[in-house]
Amino acid sequence: MDLWYGPLGLGVAAGLGCGLLLGWHLQTRFGPSPKSQATPMGNGADTTSVMGESGEFKMILVVRNDLKMGKGKVAAQCSHAAVSAYKQVQRRDPQMLKQWEYCGQPKVVVKAPDENTLIELLGHAKEAGLHVSLIQDAGRTQIAPGSRTVLGIGPGPADLIDKVTGDLKLY
Repeated sequence: MDLWYGPLGLGVAAGLGCGLLLGWHLQTRFGPSPKSQATPMGNGADTTSVMGESGEFKMILVVRNDLKMGKGKVAAQCSHAAVSAYKQVQRRDPQMLKQWEYCGQPKVVVKAPDENTLIELLGHAKEAGLHVSLIQDAGRTQIAPGSRTVLGIGPGPADLIDKVTGDLKLY
């Protein structure tokens, strides 16, 4: 028992104390975890009045179905739209981006029958105040240069996006 009151006990106590002190310092320096800090839109407002009834965010990628793109081409075009939308929201509304990230970055891919539908959806999304990203292909592989392939909508409040794209079928 004298062992715990000697140098070994003193070393354990010192190590424990240093660990607690370091943990406290890191907690105060870097703050609590994002989960414990999260408030709707970062301002403490009521989720139903700011984010909509669901309180969730998502991004929708609308693919033109009439172009008959291959799977790889669709994947590449959707990736372009997602990255473009992300960069746009990162610049214009970083708090929205944080909320979308906190929700798990949901993305849904749906199909539009033709270019006219894509353009109509673009207009409706803009009218609703949503972020949009329209992708035009360079024309190096499967389709004509300048073809509008994918419309990215969001990230944004899921219920608002559903009002614009809710009638579209999954890709």
